Amino acid sequence: MAQDPDPAMGWTNTGHLRPSWALTPGAGQESVWDYPRPPAIVSDPREVVVSLGVMEIARSRRTVRVLETASPPTFYVPWVDVTPGVLVPADGASWCEWKGEARYWSLVTEEGRIDEVAWAYPQARAAFAGLRDCVAFYPSRVECFVASERVRPQPGGFYGGWITREIVGPFKGEPGTGGW
Repeated sequence: MAQDPDPAMGWTNTGHLRPSWALTPGAGQESVWDYPRPPAIVSDPREVVVSLGVMEIARSRRTVRVLETASPPTFYVPWVDVTPGVLVPADGASWCEWKGEARYWSLVTEEGRIDEVAWAYPQARAAFAGLRDCVAFYPSRVECFVASERVRPQPGGFYGGWITREIVGPFKGEPGTGGW
């Protein structure tokens, strides 16, 4: 398929036309190249578990996925489904053109503190208000599961997408994707 240009945003793929070099999804799979830009928020009733070894950090069947062109979905867990007291605010913030300012969270364990395992948008822009009471976790820093399947982290140190068997790419963050 041809690329879907959006020169005003400096982005050539917006989920309307899958690029020819993107993998074709099989039965029961999703291509990240079919996800929209700007991103969409979709409820997901599957059980999501976030842990570190035997320590359960969160468990929910009320998550939402953020679906954005070129990235695996990011699962956001309602704060009410996070074990109280295990996350503490971390230094720093980042900016998303769609969601607004992200704040980071560190995990407190018996062995100490693990910095920036999660992030949240407590004052997300109106279109993403559904994220205000949720937190997302980096599957590269903690163990994340969707319907008992262990999540693989999105390539690259910054991104927090969750890769499962149902998701095909290529994904932003892999070598050679710096211009995406």
